[in-house]
Amino acid sequence: MKRGTWAASGHGPAMRGRARQAGATAVEFAILAIVFFTLVMAVIELARAMFAIHTLHEVTRHAANAASLTSHGDAASLAAIRQRAVWRNSPGPLMLAAPVSDDSVRFSYFALPRDADGALTLQEIPTASLPTCSRHNREICMANPNAANCIRFVAASICDETSAATCRPVVYRPFLPLIAFPLELTRATTIRAVESFGSMPEGTPCL
Repeated sequence: MKRGTWAASGHGPAMRGRARQAGATAVEFAILAIVFFTLVMAVIELARAMFAIHTLHEVTRHAANAASLTSHGDAASLAAIRQRAVWRNSPGPLMLAAPVSDDSVRFSYFALPRDADGALTLQEIPTASLPTCSRHNREICMANPNAANCIRFVAASICDETSAATCRPVVYRPFLPLIAFPLELTRATTIRAVESFGSMPEGTPCL
């Protein structure tokens, strides 16, 4: 075959050069596409993390407000408060913020005793020292509002549900597990003064 015929058939040097250029373009596009979509997913995950952080503050605010009106011994009501705080009517995760769930909402109760210098200090009451019921708490507080087991404040926090002894932050979980996003979410602790606190009439026995 003559050279002119070979070139005219599309197998000449010019054609091979165009093929190499097309291959290089495809490789460059693939590399840029990977970088672009990685950046897009990172931006989406960052926006979701910011949404989760903001939402957790709303969760604890609603939970603390409701808990200030509910007895610390009313387990069923407190469970319902946890669920409503994450906008659910049943146990489950907070929308777009998993692994945060209703079980992540934790309540703690505080007294306001005086220290050796007479200053008031907020002090968490151990579970074993909590009053039996809201009526018992009222009796303690009326006798001494600064008693070490007089519940004056309630706090709601977001804690890792696998950590019972301490309130460890919940670790953010990205949509795509292939993207490493090591971020501890805020505990978003909200503290409220107790109000009616599930007030019980005088003479009502603690259950």
